[in-house]
Amino acid sequence: MKIVPVDDPAHEKAFLQVHLQVNQQNPDFVQPLNQDVEAVFNPEKNKLFRQGQARRWLLQLENGKFAGRIAAFINPKYKSKGDTGAVGGFGFFDCIDDQEAANLLFNTAAGWLRENGMIAMDGPINFGERDKFWGMLAEGYQPPPYGMNYNPPYYKTLFENYGFQVFYNQLCFRMDVAGSATQLQPKFYEAHRKFAADPAFQARMVEKKNLEKYAVDFCKIYNEAWAKHEGNKEMPERQAIALFKSMQAIMDEKIAWVTYHNNEPVAMWINIPDLNQIFRFFKGELNWLNKLRLIYHLKTGTCNRFIGIIYGIVPAFQGTGIDYYMIVEAEKVIKKQGRYKELELLWQGDFNQKMLNISRNLGATESRRLITWRYMLDPNHSFQRHPFLN
Repeated sequence: MKIVPVDDPAHEKAFLQVHLQVNQQNPDFVQPLNQDVEAVFNPEKNKLFRQGQARRWLLQLENGKFAGRIAAFINPKYKSKGDTGAVGGFGFFDCIDDQEAANLLFNTAAGWLRENGMIAMDGPINFGERDKFWGMLAEGYQPPPYGMNYNPPYYKTLFENYGFQVFYNQLCFRMDVAGSATQLQPKFYEAHRKFAADPAFQARMVEKKNLEKYAVDFCKIYNEAWAKHEGNKEMPERQAIALFKSMQAIMDEKIAWVTYHNNEPVAMWINIPDLNQIFRFFKGELNWLNKLRLIYHLKTGTCNRFIGIIYGIVPAFQGTGIDYYMIVEAEKVIKKQGRYKELELLWQGDFNQKMLNISRNLGATESRRLITWRYMLDPNHSFQRHPFLN
C-alpha cells in the first residue's frame, strides 16, 4: 500500500469514487453531490483558503486500485472552547476494513498537521461550515439528511484502535409532524396563548419576495444568539444575504420562520426540505437534467421530511417561551399544508445541554449519533473532552 497525493484531475475523480466504493453496498447510502465535495477544495469557492490550507491523499493498493482517502485542514479560525493550542482537522476519510490501511491514512494526515505546528487533530470535520460533512456516524444507520456524513459501522473500530478519543457526540432528533394525533406538549400552547394575546409579537414566514430583509433579520438574531459562543464568529449582513439567496431555489416559506417584538427580530427557526430524498436518485451529479428534476420534485412534494438547520433566540428572550409561540404558529401552517410527515433536527453537540433540552421538549427522539474525534499530536498537551457550555 502507498499514499498518493491528490494533485491532478484523475486523482480528484478517484477521491470521489472511493467514497462510493466503500458505501455503495448499503441501501441507505445517499451519494453526496460531487459539486459539494469539489467546492470544499476549490480556492475560488472556499474562502478559507485565504488563510488556511487543505491537502488530500489517496491510499493505493499494489494492484493499482484505490482503497482509501483522507483530507487534512489547517484553519486558523477553527477553535473549540478550552483549546490550549492550534488544532488541525481531517475529513473525507474512507477506507476498506483494514486497520493497517486506516493507520497509514491517519498517519499521513497527522504527520502533515504536526509539521505545521498543530497540537491535535479533530475529525471527521469539514474545511468549511459545520452543517456539512461533519462527524462519523456511530448510531442510527438510515438514509442521511442532506449534507450529513455516512460511513460503514466498522469505522468506529478503526478510529478507536488508532487512538482517537471522543471529543464530543453529535446528536440528531426526529419527530412526526403530520396528523391530528401528533401534538406538541401542553406548555407550547400555553406559551402561544400568552404571546398571541399581545399584538407586539408576530411570527412570520420568510417571504422569498423580501428575502434580503429576512436575511438581515436572521443575521441580527444569529449574531446575538450564537456569535458569542467559542467556535462561532459574527456574521456580516452580506454573508447572510448570500446564504439566503443560495437557498432561495429550495426554500419553502412555510418551514422558515422569524419572530418579532415591536418589529425587532428576536427568534428564528429555519428549516429546509430534505433534498437527499431527491438527490439519492442523482448519483452525485447535478447536471442540467437533474436540476430540472429537482425543481419538479420540489414542486410535486417528493420531500416529505424537512430538516432544522438553525434555531436561535436573542438573550433577552431566552427562557420566555417565545420559541414555543413561534413553533405553534408554524405547526398550524405545516399541518394545514399536509406535505411534511417528519422533521429531523440536525446535529447538536452533547456539550450543549440547553439545545438538547429544546429538542427533547419538542417531543423529538434521538434518531442518530455521530462522533467528532480528537487525536493528540503533541505529547506535551493532554486530551480534554469538549467542555459543556453554560
